[in-house]
Amino acid sequence: MKPLTPAAAFGALALALALTACGATPDSEASPIPEAATPTTSATSEPASSPAPTADAAEPACDTIISPGTVDALTSQGWTFEEKEFVIGDVALPDGLLCFWADYSVASDHGQLYGWSEITPDDASRAQTSLLGEGWTREDGSDGIYLTENPQFSMGTDEDGYGMTYLFGDGWVKFADTRQGLILIDWAG
Repeated sequence: MKPLTPAAAFGALALALALTACGATPDSEASPIPEAATPTTSATSEPASSPAPTADAAEPACDTIISPGTVDALTSQGWTFEEKEFVIGDVALPDGLLCFWADYSVASDHGQLYGWSEITPDDASRAQTSLLGEGWTREDGSDGIYLTENPQFSMGTDEDGYGMTYLFGDGWVKFADTRQGLILIDWAG
C-alpha cells in the first residue's frame, strides 16, 4: 500500500481534527448527508464559472461561498462550520478559506469540505504542479482546470468516481471533497 499523498494526508488530518473537536472516533456512527446538500448533477456537466469578487465585495465566508440552498440544507440538519486556512501544497491562500461543515453536536465522522480563494497565476501554477507531482489528475474544462485526487486514496467519491477536486479559474480556485460538490460553491463576491 502506498503512503498517503500530502493532499490526502491533509484531508485525513482535517477530518481527524474535526472528529477530535466533537469527540468522535472513526468507528462512530455517521450521520447521513442532508439530501438537499447532495449534488444531483453529473460531474460531466460543467459548474458555473465563479468570477473573483470585486474590490468592494464582502469577504468570503463559509456561509456565503456556497449557495443559500446548501446553507439552508446543512443548517436545517443541525450542521455548522469551522473555518480553516486554505493551503494547496506549500501555497498559502490567506484571502481564501476552507470550510468544514458537520454536525458538531454529535459524535460523527461525516462532514463536507468547501473552499474558495483568489489566486495569482504564479500561485495557481505552483499549486497545480504540486498536485500533479502528488499523483492528482488534470482535466481541462470550459470553466477552468480540474485537479482531482487519485480515487485509490480518496476517503470518498461522488457517483462518477471523483474525490477531492480543485477547480482553477481566472484568478480564483474552488475546492470540494468531491467534484460534484464544486457546483455548490457559489461565491461571486
